[in-house]
Amino acid sequence: MPYLGKVLLVDDDQNVLELVKLYGEREGLDVIGIDDGELVLPAFDRENPDVVILDIMLPGKDGLTLCRNLREIRMVPIIMLTAKGEEADRVLGLEMGADDYVSKPFSPRELVARIKALLRRTQKFDANTNWKLTYPGLEISADTRKVLVEGVETEVTPREFDLLYYLAQNPRRVFTRESLLTGVWGYDYFGDQRTVDVHIRRLRTKLAPLSHEYVTTIWGVGYQFTPPVAGGETQS
Repeated sequence: MPYLGKVLLVDDDQNVLELVKLYGEREGLDVIGIDDGELVLPAFDRENPDVVILDIMLPGKDGLTLCRNLREIRMVPIIMLTAKGEEADRVLGLEMGADDYVSKPFSPRELVARIKALLRRTQKFDANTNWKLTYPGLEISADTRKVLVEGVETEVTPREFDLLYYLAQNPRRVFTRESLLTGVWGYDYFGDQRTVDVHIRRLRTKLAPLSHEYVTTIWGVGYQFTPPVAGGETQS
Protein backbone atom coordinates (compact mmCIF):
# COMPACT_ATOMS: atom_id res chain seq x y z
CA MET A 1 0.00 0.00 0.00
CA PRO A 2 1.58 3.36 -1.03
CA TYR A 3 2.09 6.00 1.65
CA LEU A 4 -0.51 8.77 1.25
CA GLY A 5 0.27 11.17 4.07
CA LYS A 6 0.17 11.94 7.78
CA VAL A 7 -3.06 12.63 9.67
CA LEU A 8 -3.29 14.31 13.08
CA LEU A 9 -6.51 13.01 14.66
CA VAL A 10 -7.74 14.82 17.79
CA ASP A 11 -10.57 13.15 19.75
CA ASP A 12 -10.99 12.21 23.40
CA ASP A 13 -12.81 8.98 22.48
CA GLN A 14 -10.23 6.18 22.43
CA ASN A 15 -12.50 4.01 20.28
CA VAL A 16 -12.52 6.69 17.58
CA LEU A 17 -8.74 7.03 17.73
CA GLU A 18 -8.20 3.29 17.43
CA LEU A 19 -10.76 2.70 14.67
CA VAL A 20 -9.61 5.57 12.45
CA LYS A 21 -5.98 4.57 12.98
CA LEU A 22 -6.82 0.98 11.97
CA TYR A 23 -8.76 1.96 8.84
CA GLY A 24 -6.34 4.73 7.92
CA GLU A 25 -3.24 2.58 8.10
CA ARG A 26 -4.90 0.02 5.85
CA GLU A 27 -5.22 2.77 3.22
CA GLY A 28 -1.65 4.05 3.52
CA LEU A 29 -2.22 6.84 6.05
CA ASP A 30 -0.02 7.50 9.08
CA VAL A 31 -2.55 8.42 11.81
CA ILE A 32 -1.28 10.21 14.92
CA GLY A 33 -3.93 10.20 17.68
CA ILE A 34 -4.24 12.86 20.41
CA ASP A 35 -6.92 12.99 23.10
CA ASP A 36 -6.28 16.41 24.67
CA GLY A 37 -6.65 19.81 23.02
CA GLU A 38 -3.71 21.25 24.94
CA LEU A 39 -1.36 18.81 23.17
CA VAL A 40 -2.42 19.71 19.64
CA LEU A 41 -0.23 22.71 18.81
CA PRO A 42 3.03 21.09 19.99
CA ALA A 43 2.10 17.91 18.07
CA PHE A 44 1.21 19.94 14.98
CA ASP A 45 4.63 21.60 15.06
CA ARG A 46 6.42 18.31 15.70
CA GLU A 47 4.55 16.04 13.27
CA ASN A 48 3.86 18.49 10.40
CA PRO A 49 0.69 16.61 9.33
CA ASP A 50 -0.90 16.72 5.88
CA VAL A 51 -4.46 16.71 7.30
CA VAL A 52 -5.90 17.52 10.75
CA ILE A 53 -9.12 16.00 12.13
CA LEU A 54 -10.56 17.96 15.07
CA ASP A 55 -13.38 17.00 17.39
CA ILE A 56 -15.21 20.10 18.62
CA MET A 57 -15.68 18.93 22.21
CA LEU A 58 -12.24 18.32 23.73
CA PRO A 59 -10.58 18.58 27.12
CA GLY A 60 -8.25 21.56 27.24
CA LYS A 61 -8.66 23.67 24.11
CA ASP A 62 -11.83 23.04 22.11
CA GLY A 63 -11.79 22.17 18.44
CA LEU A 64 -13.07 25.52 17.20
CA THR A 65 -10.32 27.42 19.01
CA LEU A 66 -7.74 24.98 17.70
CA CYS A 67 -9.04 25.36 14.14
CA ARG A 68 -8.52 29.12 14.38
CA ASN A 69 -5.07 28.64 15.94
CA LEU A 70 -3.95 26.21 13.21
CA ARG A 71 -5.17 28.52 10.45
CA GLU A 72 -2.83 31.20 11.82
CA ILE A 73 0.12 28.81 11.48
CA ARG A 74 -0.43 26.97 8.19
CA MET A 75 -3.19 26.29 5.68
CA VAL A 76 -3.36 22.56 6.32
CA PRO A 77 -6.64 20.82 5.40
CA ILE A 78 -8.92 20.54 8.46
CA ILE A 79 -11.95 18.30 8.97
CA MET A 80 -14.18 18.98 11.99
CA LEU A 81 -16.01 16.23 13.87
CA THR A 82 -19.40 17.47 15.08
CA ALA A 83 -22.27 15.94 17.03
CA LYS A 84 -25.18 14.88 14.85
CA GLY A 85 -27.75 17.65 14.57
CA GLU A 86 -25.47 20.41 15.89
CA GLU A 87 -25.92 22.69 12.89
CA ALA A 88 -24.54 25.77 14.66
CA ASP A 89 -21.27 23.95 15.41
CA ARG A 90 -20.92 22.84 11.80
CA VAL A 91 -21.42 26.32 10.41
CA LEU A 92 -19.15 27.88 13.02
CA GLY A 93 -16.44 25.35 12.23
CA LEU A 94 -16.62 26.23 8.54
CA GLU A 95 -16.55 29.94 9.37
CA MET A 96 -13.40 29.34 11.45
CA GLY A 97 -11.72 27.94 8.35
CA ALA A 98 -12.45 24.20 8.39
CA ASP A 99 -12.48 22.55 4.97
CA ASP A 100 -15.07 19.92 5.78
CA TYR A 101 -17.00 18.32 8.62
CA VAL A 102 -18.19 14.85 9.53
CA SER A 103 -21.10 14.30 11.90
CA LYS A 104 -20.87 11.78 14.73
CA PRO A 105 -21.49 8.92 14.80
CA PHE A 106 -19.63 8.32 11.56
CA SER A 107 -18.20 5.45 9.57
CA PRO A 108 -14.39 5.26 9.83
CA ARG A 109 -14.40 4.16 6.21
CA GLU A 110 -16.24 7.36 5.21
CA LEU A 111 -13.85 9.56 7.17
CA VAL A 112 -10.83 7.89 5.59
CA ALA A 113 -12.41 8.37 2.14
CA ARG A 114 -12.80 12.10 2.83
CA ILE A 115 -9.21 12.34 4.05
CA LYS A 116 -7.99 10.67 0.87
CA ALA A 117 -10.12 13.01 -1.26
CA LEU A 118 -8.60 16.04 0.48
CA LEU A 119 -5.08 14.72 0.00
CA ARG A 120 -5.65 14.05 -3.68
CA ARG A 121 -6.81 17.60 -4.30
CA THR A 122 -4.05 19.27 -2.29
CA GLN A 123 -1.15 17.38 -3.85
CA LYS A 124 1.11 19.34 -6.20
CA PHE A 125 0.26 19.20 -9.88
CA ASP A 126 2.77 17.35 -12.03
CA ALA A 127 4.86 18.96 -14.77
CA ASN A 128 2.24 18.34 -17.43
CA THR A 129 -0.49 20.18 -15.53
CA ASN A 130 1.42 23.14 -14.08
CA TRP A 131 -0.60 26.06 -15.32
CA LYS A 132 -2.25 29.17 -14.01
CA LEU A 133 -5.44 31.07 -14.60
CA THR A 134 -5.01 34.81 -15.06
CA TYR A 135 -7.80 37.36 -14.97
CA PRO A 136 -7.66 41.14 -14.45
CA GLY A 137 -6.27 41.62 -10.95
CA LEU A 138 -6.50 37.91 -10.14
CA GLU A 139 -4.00 35.07 -10.62
CA ILE A 140 -4.60 31.47 -9.55
CA SER A 141 -1.58 29.15 -9.77
CA ALA A 142 -2.28 25.42 -9.81
CA ASP A 143 1.29 24.29 -9.18
CA THR A 144 1.91 26.45 -6.09
CA ARG A 145 -1.75 26.65 -5.01
CA LYS A 146 -1.38 30.40 -4.57
CA VAL A 147 -3.87 33.17 -5.23
CA LEU A 148 -2.68 36.68 -6.06
CA VAL A 149 -5.12 39.56 -5.68
CA GLU A 150 -3.82 42.75 -7.29
CA GLY A 151 -0.36 41.19 -7.19
CA VAL A 152 -0.50 40.39 -3.46
CA GLU A 153 -0.68 36.80 -2.24
CA THR A 154 -3.93 36.09 -0.42
CA GLU A 155 -4.08 33.20 2.02
CA VAL A 156 -6.85 30.75 1.21
CA THR A 157 -7.64 27.42 2.80
CA PRO A 158 -7.13 24.25 0.73
CA ARG A 159 -10.87 23.94 0.10
CA GLU A 160 -11.23 27.63 -0.76
CA PHE A 161 -8.48 27.23 -3.34
CA ASP A 162 -10.12 24.13 -4.83
CA LEU A 163 -13.46 25.92 -5.08
CA LEU A 164 -12.04 29.07 -6.65
CA TYR A 165 -9.88 27.12 -9.08
CA TYR A 166 -12.78 24.90 -10.10
CA LEU A 167 -15.04 27.89 -10.76
CA ALA A 168 -12.33 29.84 -12.60
CA GLN A 169 -11.61 26.88 -14.86
CA ASN A 170 -15.21 27.12 -16.02
CA PRO A 171 -15.92 30.84 -16.46
CA ARG A 172 -19.57 31.83 -16.90
CA ARG A 173 -20.76 28.28 -16.28
CA VAL A 174 -23.49 28.18 -13.64
CA PHE A 175 -23.01 25.54 -10.94
CA THR A 176 -25.62 24.31 -8.50
CA ARG A 177 -24.52 23.65 -4.93
CA GLU A 178 -24.89 19.93 -5.58
CA SER A 179 -22.57 20.04 -8.60
CA LEU A 180 -19.98 22.05 -6.66
CA LEU A 181 -20.06 19.56 -3.81
CA THR A 182 -19.51 16.73 -6.27
CA GLY A 183 -16.86 18.51 -8.33
CA VAL A 184 -14.88 20.15 -5.52
CA TRP A 185 -15.43 17.99 -2.46
CA GLY A 186 -14.80 14.97 -4.63
CA TYR A 187 -17.23 12.40 -3.26
CA ASP A 188 -20.93 11.78 -2.79
CA TYR A 189 -21.65 14.44 -0.20
CA PHE A 190 -24.60 14.01 2.12
CA GLY A 191 -23.96 17.00 4.37
CA ASP A 192 -25.48 20.45 4.50
CA GLN A 193 -25.33 22.22 1.13
CA ARG A 194 -24.75 25.47 2.99
CA THR A 195 -21.15 24.29 3.28
CA VAL A 196 -20.78 25.75 -0.21
CA ASP A 197 -22.36 29.05 0.84
CA VAL A 198 -19.91 29.44 3.72
CA HIS A 199 -16.90 28.83 1.49
CA ILE A 200 -18.24 31.21 -1.17
CA ARG A 201 -18.73 33.90 1.48
CA ARG A 202 -15.18 33.47 2.73
CA LEU A 203 -13.82 33.63 -0.81
CA ARG A 204 -15.69 36.83 -1.56
CA THR A 205 -14.22 38.44 1.55
CA LYS A 206 -10.72 37.54 0.41
CA LEU A 207 -11.36 38.79 -3.13
CA ALA A 208 -12.93 42.03 -1.85
CA PRO A 209 -9.93 44.25 -2.83
CA LEU A 210 -10.76 43.57 -6.49
CA SER A 211 -12.92 46.14 -8.22
CA HIS A 212 -14.76 43.36 -10.05
CA GLU A 213 -16.90 40.70 -8.35
CA TYR A 214 -15.77 37.41 -9.86
CA VAL A 215 -17.88 34.98 -7.86
CA THR A 216 -21.52 35.83 -8.47
CA THR A 217 -24.78 34.34 -7.26
CA ILE A 218 -27.32 33.10 -9.77
CA TRP A 219 -30.45 33.32 -7.67
CA GLY A 220 -32.42 30.11 -7.39
CA VAL A 221 -29.65 28.11 -9.09
CA GLY A 222 -26.17 28.48 -7.63
CA TYR A 223 -22.91 30.25 -8.40
CA GLN A 224 -20.85 31.39 -11.37
CA PHE A 225 -17.34 32.70 -12.01
CA THR A 226 -17.87 35.85 -14.07
CA PRO A 227 -14.81 37.56 -15.63
CA PRO A 228 -15.07 41.20 -16.72
CA VAL A 229 -16.61 41.51 -20.17
CA ALA A 230 -13.65 43.47 -21.52
CA GLY A 231 -11.07 41.14 -19.90
CA GLY A 232 -10.00 37.75 -21.02
CA GLU A 233 -8.61 34.77 -19.25
CA THR A 234 -5.33 33.12 -20.21
CA GLN A 235 -3.82 29.80 -19.35
CA SER A 236 -0.08 29.21 -19.13
